[in-house]
Amino acid sequence: MRVFPARRRSASLAAGWFRRLLHKPKPSSVESNLNASRSASSSPSSSSAESSGSSPGMSLARSVRSSPVSVPDINASGSARWAKSYDVCICHSEVDLELVEELVSYLEGQPESFRCFLQLRDAAPGSAVVTELCDAVQNSHCWVMLITPGFLRDPWCKYQMHQALAEAPMANGRTIPVLKDVDRKDYPKELRNLYYIYMALKENSFRQIRDTVVRYLQELCRSSPSRTE
Repeated sequence: MRVFPARRRSASLAAGWFRRLLHKPKPSSVESNLNASRSASSSPSSSSAESSGSSPGMSLARSVRSSPVSVPDINASGSARWAKSYDVCICHSEVDLELVEELVSYLEGQPESFRCFLQLRDAAPGSAVVTELCDAVQNSHCWVMLITPGFLRDPWCKYQMHQALAEAPMANGRTIPVLKDVDRKDYPKELRNLYYIYMALKENSFRQIRDTVVRYLQELCRSSPSRTE
């Protein structure tokens, strides 16, 4: 069979095109990985994580750890602490006056400069005892009950204790019983739902009283709006 020149040239071109198609080089794995990394780096989530040097979860964890817990400043001029005249009212028997004066001196000498109501020192001369006791309870944030044998025998101590419990029946840290030289079986029944401080070492007990008052005032300032707002 005779092949004409035009047909021979067309067949040669077709064969060359087919060989080139078969021998076309495939993209290398290096190029594929490079293209994949380029496409990944163009997405917003990847770029933000890469720029921060960590995953979004790690970034969130770091931000949570770095945010400090704020502690209210009870000495701030606009704090709720100044809504009352006294920070602490000391309920005690007259026979325990020497110990109470030491406690008041300790509290008033602290950096917080606690304002203490001491009946024999701060009561207005000529005023009625009942009026002074009620005013002291109402105008104080916390009440320290120094429960001693003398306290249990003194009707005025019991009266002031009942006034404090009536003022804050839920006992949210305001009433602070301090037990000294009294058996636990003689602990007043009205205070049985409250934890007390047992005064074995005077210095430790004074510090516990101070810490309890600080915690209450901090919680008060945290939950109450500033008076300057």
